[in-house]
Amino acid sequence: MAGRRWAGGCAALAVLLAAWSLPRGGSAGRLFLNEWAAEIPAGPDAARAIADELDYDLVGQIGSLKNHYLFRHKSHPRRSRRSAIHITKRLSDDERVSWAEQQYEKKRIKRASVKDSAESLFNDPMWNQQWYLQDTRITPSLPKLDLHVIPVWQKGFTGKGVVITVLDDGLEWNHTDIYANYDPKASYDFNDNDHDPFPRYDPTNENKHGTRCAGEIAMQANNRKCGVGVAYNSRVGGIRMLDGIVTDAIEASSIGFNPEHVDIYSASWGPNDDGKTVEGPGRLAQKAFEYGINQGRNGKGSIFVWASGNGGRQGDNCDCDGYTDSIYTISISSASQQGLSPWYAEKCSSTLATAYSSGDYTDQRITSVDLHNECTETHTGTSASAPLAAGIFALALEANPGLTWRDMQHLVVWTSEYDPLAGNPGWKKNGAGLMVNSRFGFGLLNANALVDLADPKRWKRVPEKRECIVKDKNFEPRLLRANEEVIIEIPTKACEGQENSIASLEHVQLEATIEYSRRGDLHVTLVSPSG
Repeated sequence: MAGRRWAGGCAALAVLLAAWSLPRGGSAGRLFLNEWAAEIPAGPDAARAIADELDYDLVGQIGSLKNHYLFRHKSHPRRSRRSAIHITKRLSDDERVSWAEQQYEKKRIKRASVKDSAESLFNDPMWNQQWYLQDTRITPSLPKLDLHVIPVWQKGFTGKGVVITVLDDGLEWNHTDIYANYDPKASYDFNDNDHDPFPRYDPTNENKHGTRCAGEIAMQANNRKCGVGVAYNSRVGGIRMLDGIVTDAIEASSIGFNPEHVDIYSASWGPNDDGKTVEGPGRLAQKAFEYGINQGRNGKGSIFVWASGNGGRQGDNCDCDGYTDSIYTISISSASQQGLSPWYAEKCSSTLATAYSSGDYTDQRITSVDLHNECTETHTGTSASAPLAAGIFALALEANPGLTWRDMQHLVVWTSEYDPLAGNPGWKKNGAGLMVNSRFGFGLLNANALVDLADPKRWKRVPEKRECIVKDKNFEPRLLRANEEVIIEIPTKACEGQENSIASLEHVQLEATIEYSRRGDLHVTLVSPSG
């Protein structure tokens, strides 16, 4: 894979900012819960003993994370604005505990609510409105553009045998355009701790988000209902985790749910897109990502697809979001039916590619299922782009089940299209000769090109990943002053002459600790040795 170009906003800094731990004084405004997560290497017997000795109830193991357990204290209130440092310390000081942390409520924002001859293939009534799959846009002056999915279907790839789960606010699995493709083994409710991810109904249909995202992926074909999913023969599940208190433990359990069964995880949420927030996965969620890419899909690695964010109007930068910015996720941005960057889209160096979604208020939007067995043609935001990408990746996995999580990233880079989005500013050629843009990544997804290149007869699995860690032991803290530039040079020979020497660059992570008054006033750029 060609190296990503890093520029703008929080840029490379946000790739890995102090492991996304709480900043100093970061407890202000948080609600702490009567839940403690702890790593206990000796296993479940030791966890039970600790619970008995320290007056806890042992809730159980956290997701797929071995030796990580969730506890509730028997005499602590359910919620508190102050952290119980004394309880955490007593747990941490136990020699059987290698790490412990009190769980706190996290604010997670759904990235959907943006206010504001193929025609005879299927009998689904809204098929002809799915302009992004077959170009049926009604404005004659628009260029001919779509995601090139129909040629893949004509090759016989429809997502069969691939399992996708949507991490969100629930899934109306009995919807008549979803039910035949519903997979209960890919589903769970972490808000109510049961196996039914059915969404909670309310007068405003607040919890429609996950159902809409799942519909884009797996709506049935030729059943005279709604539209057609990108991978309409795939199996789809739902993880209900956003309709309630979100903690690090809940995120880890969701991200790491049944990784031997689930192939692709689609997420269209993250920290607040307000242009002020710098946040990412906690310790547990980070471990769940790592477990997924190492152990998921029988060692080939789980595929994590993430919406890049809707904070464009607020000047937000998706590099300040440690989920979409993670090297383990495929970050997907949006383009409108005009082939332009929508007003809500964010810029960042970690965006890998783009899929279609809504644009201006007069533009057509995305078709899907809706709550109460209804249909919609008004799904919007980067929330709508990520599931389209997840569906395309399902087509590729059907064509080549042996693809690893890194193979998928390489395929996205080499097959995404620059030309349909070339009229937008910001395109630059990287060291591998590929065009890249901080708004669109490497371009618009091309399902046909991606599946063709993924063919096992053509695609050679990428070699084992090497990691070269460079530590600047002589670094002296530098003072940041207004309107001044601070340049820090980090000498490296890319581990030349060692077993882990780097010949081509795939991912870059920068660990840095920065104290500054306002995120939006700070601009960080990582420049490669080649300039």
